Amino acid sequence: MKKKPTVSITLGDLAGIGPEVTLKALANNSLVNKNNFLIIGSSVRLPKYIENIYFIQDVNDLDFSKSPINFWNLNNIKEEQFKLGEINKYCGKASIDFIKKAVNLALKNKIQAIVTAPISKEAIGLAGFKYFGHTDFLAALTNTSQYAMMFASKKLKVVLVTIHTSLQKAINDLSKDKIFIAIKLVYEGLQKYFKIKKPKLAVAGLNPHAGEGGILGEEENSKIIPAIDKARNMGIDIYGPYPPDIVFYKAHKGEFDVVVSMYHDQGLIPLKLLAFEEAVNITLGLPIIRTSPDHGTAFDIAGKNIANPNSMINAIMLATFMAKDKCFYT
Repeated sequence: MKKKPTVSITLGDLAGIGPEVTLKALANNSLVNKNNFLIIGSSVRLPKYIENIYFIQDVNDLDFSKSPINFWNLNNIKEEQFKLGEINKYCGKASIDFIKKAVNLALKNKIQAIVTAPISKEAIGLAGFKYFGHTDFLAALTNTSQYAMMFASKKLKVVLVTIHTSLQKAINDLSKDKIFIAIKLVYEGLQKYFKIKKPKLAVAGLNPHAGEGGILGEEENSKIIPAIDKARNMGIDIYGPYPPDIVFYKAHKGEFDVVVSMYHDQGLIPLKLLAFEEAVNITLGLPIIRTSPDHGTAFDIAGKNIANPNSMINAIMLATFMAKDKCFYT
């Protein structure tokens, strides 16, 4: 019998909805019957959605014969140190500790994939960490220089050239090389993880009307088109730059497999409009598999038992399929 993959789930910011959506997702028997799970977090104020959890105090205590869900309790935060729905440094530091443990296990091949519940950028900043979020931190932990953030759903897939930065800085940071790296990583990712033999890529312009030949901006001519040409010369099936106000419609209708987006909100506004409760975040370029739900900590609803676990369920499902080298999205 083929060994079940082990997927680690980090609980994220404990003051947010991470623990709730994680345990709600693992109440799904079809997930638990086919995979082993190692939750890495703290059991303080853990909501009770499932009973069959085997708690461990050290990774050497892992025992999936006891339960397919093991919980590594790091005991790195006290109950009185945080309040549900509020940002604080203790939760920020704890969430970083969870990630470090998971990445270390993944690099040693003791787990086959990581799913990360949401963290708070403000909370980790208060705790003294310089990273803007999961993606940059995971790249640093794995010594990865070329990486990209991709969001996938059955309705639309997007990859971002620039990530968590101001709009002004995103524009200044755009370059032919940055754009080409995102193109190359998503092309390879679609082949490897989504089993698309020859992905068809669309590239969004930066400016209205994709610059209108330089009248409305020069970035298309100086940065985007050269990156597209380089990719096309390598045999990548790629088109654009398209005006941003039509390219996502074209992809949604099935003309393209993914849209290469120049900045964060350009790609995520259409993605979340179409698939807010089902999309999955994937970090491309890492030597490990990592997915996450497409939403944040949702402090405003933490502890109210109303958080929707669908995106977390899809993140877990996609991670398990990636670990088994099978295709989840069709």
